[in-house]
Amino acid sequence: MRTAAVLLMALALTLAAAGTGTGAELETAAIRRRQSRFLASAKNSPPLSYYDCKRKPPSVCLEPGSPGATCCKGACVDTGSSFAHCGSCNHVCKYGETCCGGHCVDLLSDRKNCGDCFVRCPSKKCSFGLCDYAG
Repeated sequence: MRTAAVLLMALALTLAAAGTGTGAELETAAIRRRQSRFLASAKNSPPLSYYDCKRKPPSVCLEPGSPGATCCKGACVDTGSSFAHCGSCNHVCKYGETCCGGHCVDLLSDRKNCGDCFVRCPSKKCSFGLCDYAG
């Protein structure tokens, strides 16, 4: 039992001596390790508040990296796929509908958007989001 305790103590001292960095260096390294990939990638692109067209001219929505080219309620939005601004500002799709190319569609029954946006059924029937579903 004493031998195990002595070995553990020796191991602890060896590990403590191996950490030659200063406290500040170790703390900085620990912080760097804890940062997520999401936060690390956010440094490369401007924050979404940059595309706030309430305080800036609407032309800010046309810049590269903007969420969309239309200014609706002070935010840049993509009216081709936005649920709350489908096709134009403040045009909300009904429950169960999805915005595809600026039109509210039911992906479960629309043969031009069957199951997903812009998936056309060769036949005239789209049921439950599947073309030619025998149900």
